[in-house]
Amino acid sequence: MQEARKARIRLQSRHEGESVEQETEAEVFERGGALYLKYEEPEVDLQGQKTRTLLKITPDSLKMIRHGAVESEQTFQEGHMLPGFYRSPYTTFNLSTQTSSLKVDLDGGFSGTVAWTYDLYVYEECTGHFDISLHIQEENQ
Repeated sequence: MQEARKARIRLQSRHEGESVEQETEAEVFERGGALYLKYEEPEVDLQGQKTRTLLKITPDSLKMIRHGAVESEQTFQEGHMLPGFYRSPYTTFNLSTQTSSLKVDLDGGFSGTVAWTYDLYVYEECTGHFDISLHIQEENQ
């Protein structure tokens, strides 16, 4: 198994005219033909707890699993509506993502860009349209 490398990631999210950008360090590794990113989200919840995120990137899909202050799972595949969930100390609900585009552009190593556009459904009602881009830059060892 290949060892994890350090990378800088920049995640940009656009929703309803608002744009949010996060930059953080991540561990990146490859396993079974998929690229994995592990990182802690910069924000903390009311109890001071952080959320750890794992992204599994393949040429045609992206899976996001979050643990900690929030527990959630979302899967994105172009042209598909896929189930997921969201759990926090305050609420729990099932959700679905209808992905209209997913572009994976990796350099063959641990750097590149993943961009996806999707509609988020909660209880079968569309709650918003999101445009996300993820920039990955492997740090030199």
